[in-house]
Amino acid sequence: MKLKDIYDFFIREGITADLRTKEQVRKSLNEKAKTFKRLPVSQRKFFDKESLKNPFADTRLLWGRANTEVRRILVGIDIDVPEILLADRLSKTGQKIDLVLAHHPEGIALAGLHEVMALQTDVLCNLGIEQRIVAEFMNKRIEKVSRSVHSANHLRSVDAARLLGIPFLCCHTPADNHVASYLQRKMDRQKPKTLQDVLRLLWREPEYRSASYEKAGPVIVSGKPKDKAGRIFVDMTGGTEGTKDIYGRMSQLGIQTLLSMHLSEEHFNKVKSELMNVVVAGHMASDNLGMNLLIDKLEKKFFKKSSQSGKLEIVECSGFRRVKR
Repeated sequence: MKLKDIYDFFIREGITADLRTKEQVRKSLNEKAKTFKRLPVSQRKFFDKESLKNPFADTRLLWGRANTEVRRILVGIDIDVPEILLADRLSKTGQKIDLVLAHHPEGIALAGLHEVMALQTDVLCNLGIEQRIVAEFMNKRIEKVSRSVHSANHLRSVDAARLLGIPFLCCHTPADNHVASYLQRKMDRQKPKTLQDVLRLLWREPEYRSASYEKAGPVIVSGKPKDKAGRIFVDMTGGTEGTKDIYGRMSQLGIQTLLSMHLSEEHFNKVKSELMNVVVAGHMASDNLGMNLLIDKLEKKFFKKSSQSGKLEIVECSGFRRVKR
């Protein structure tokens, strides 16, 4: 399997699992094309042309030749210089690492993290919130995130991969799309009556059970175990936390429980003031679930389980644990 095949596959499957409609995804790509065409010729060289075909600014092939053959992947939730050095060390001790795969964005994908948050605007509109209101609240949050990541040393880990000649890929929102759509379907089908029932459903997943043993599993942060769950909204995709000012509108739409990956103190105080229940599933556990769902698809698409020569080998690191379904 070629490196480019993996990257292209992640993009396609990210779109398939997207909480937006296919039309909304196409529209976002068309808007990028229009923006590019409006630019003066002298500025087009600075435009991120990959965004014309990839709607996920936080998912990129950061370093490596597209035709590189991949059999063994070092997968981690966070990949920085230490993990790149680990990949080099493993290769030198007989476990050749063909690709380092991060969940959280690095390099240009981190610098562009705020761009993918437009996904949240469409998702909130699909819930029934007026587009004008969503845009007003979300634009402020997107600008804040943009400012916060702009000064980061984006290329540190990418430079390490380049100097050591190790292919490097990050896959963020496509994986988050998978965990969000997976859990939303589960909640919609099972219709848990109480917050305790929500926890029980999450504990059926190996990633959440394992995280609970490590004191990082699902917890109720607003509400009590016997409180009615009501309508549940799974909020786990779109770059990073959206605007805290939208919770009042969610409450008005009848959303009684928010199931999130993580929640800042600022967001927690706001959602609690709206008298909404909040279950935090767990950041690392949710990231693991999304990556595992995506890697399951990757193996099914490109590798024959019955043939040892056709087996994809995953080396776990940096908080990632492989679970097959």
